[in-house]
Amino acid sequence: MIRIGQGYDVHRLSAGRRLILGGADIPFCKGLDGHSDADVLVHAVMDALLGAAALGDIGMLFPDSSAEYLGADSISLLKRVSGLLKSRGCSIVNIDSTVIAQAPKLSPYISVMRKNIALACGVSTGAVSVKATTEEHLGFTGSGDGIAASAVCLIEAEGS
Repeated sequence: MIRIGQGYDVHRLSAGRRLILGGADIPFCKGLDGHSDADVLVHAVMDALLGAAALGDIGMLFPDSSAEYLGADSISLLKRVSGLLKSRGCSIVNIDSTVIAQAPKLSPYISVMRKNIALACGVSTGAVSVKATTEEHLGFTGSGDGIAASAVCLIEAEGS
């Protein structure tokens, strides 16, 4: 059975935080604020995968009310999600994602993000697409207040 999932995440940009996207540490004057490392790209990917497998969302698996996940590395959490899917007889076919950020310029980091996500999911880099776009200075991402990401995925699942 083929199943599709979609995910979306957004975090506020804040001074004094590292900017982590797709597991890549990106030099920038601000980072994303959140309970974990606030990697919106990986969070959107996890929600897409969990949704495709009908396994809830990252808030259910890794609640922000839990001290266990304070400062958590999202790539490590993605490995856990991927393992969960595999244990349920699901395999990842592909992932397509988009980061929405006015700044910084993300193109130099896209290949690293793709590799990090692919490794965490146990798929080839060719099965992972990461794109970046701006919003032409419109909305909260365009004004530099935050960064958002969306992802879709296709999985093969045994049974229903």
